[in-house]
Amino acid sequence: MAVPNDPIILLSYINTQLRDNYESLDELCRSLSVDEQDIREKLSSVNYEYDESLNKFI
Repeated sequence: MAVPNDPIILLSYINTQLRDNYESLDELCRSLSVDEQDIREKLSSVNYEYDESLNKFI
C-alpha cells in the first residue's frame, strides 16, 4: 500500500503504524520503502514533529 499523500491523513496513518507495528520511524520507513525525510517534511508542513521517545508525531 502506498502511504497517503495528504499530510493530515498521512499523520494518522503513520502514527497508527508506529503504534501498532513499528518501534521506530526508521524501521517503518525501511519496511515500507519510503523516504524518512520526505515523511518528516510533509508532517512538518502541518506542524508535527517526530518524538522518538514517544514514537509518534506530535
